[in-house]
Amino acid sequence: MAAYGSFTDQELLAKLRAGDRYAFDVLYEKHWDKVYSQSFKKLNDPDLAKDITQDVFVYLWMHREDNHIENLQAYLFSAVRNNVFRALKKEGKFIPISDLIVESRLHYPDADAELLEKEFFRTYDLLIQSMPPAQQTIFRMRYHEDLSTLEIAEKLNLSRGTVQNQLTRAVTMLRASLLSMPC
Repeated sequence: MAAYGSFTDQELLAKLRAGDRYAFDVLYEKHWDKVYSQSFKKLNDPDLAKDITQDVFVYLWMHREDNHIENLQAYLFSAVRNNVFRALKKEGKFIPISDLIVESRLHYPDADAELLEKEFFRTYDLLIQSMPPAQQTIFRMRYHEDLSTLEIAEKLNLSRGTVQNQLTRAVTMLRASLLSMPC
């Protein structure tokens, strides 16, 4: 297996497609920390981050023959992001904006879909702008820049609890406002 350490990701992926278990082991060892770190950064839950990391690599192995990956880093990033979204949605901690749009359309089926969507995003932007400046900054750093609560706390010289409280207030206000938005 040591000889495999000199191969590039692309060479290892080619061997993986052919069913080479050692190539998979090298990729796993090489990228496990990055995948776990990215999962943990988004979830702040070590057990769930480990589960997602395992799921990403199990999927890579199970679909080795039909996955033609050109950029492994990008593939792993996307896989983590998608698995994190699914986990958060399953736990009820995340409602994608697209789901809110669908829910609004169910409540207002006669509304012009395009107009409704534009109004939704306009209202979303206005709601963010209506937040207190500190809360708005924290919200944008978390959801627009994808920074963890710990990173935000360090950058703004705040406690992590303060950052989490501000995010909870912001998300609660947004969710309530957007779901009750009249057409």
